[in-house]
Amino acid sequence: MNTKTTIPISEARKNIFKIANDVQEADKYYTLTARGRPRVVVLSAERFESIMETLEVVRDFPNLGKDIKKAKKEYCLGRARSLEDILAERSPTSLKASK
Repeated sequence: MNTKTTIPISEARKNIFKIANDVQEADKYYTLTARGRPRVVVLSAERFESIMETLEVVRDFPNLGKDIKKAKKEYCLGRARSLEDILAERSPTSLKASK
């Protein structure tokens, strides 16, 4: 569960070390406001990197949800192949044997 705390930037300035410690807890972050409007989010570097990696996967595989459903259907129909079989097909020794 995410724990969001919303505080004014002026209060955050006074408590920046406490905030920096707080956001080290899993899924805890702060939204800082100016004049009552959200302006910036503070979260741990680890959580930020995780979010960025997730966004990269989403960009690289835009149809991931559909691909997973298709793979699951193929598996249920008995059309699945093991990773070992696929790698064996691609290994240099199997290429020589097929020539």
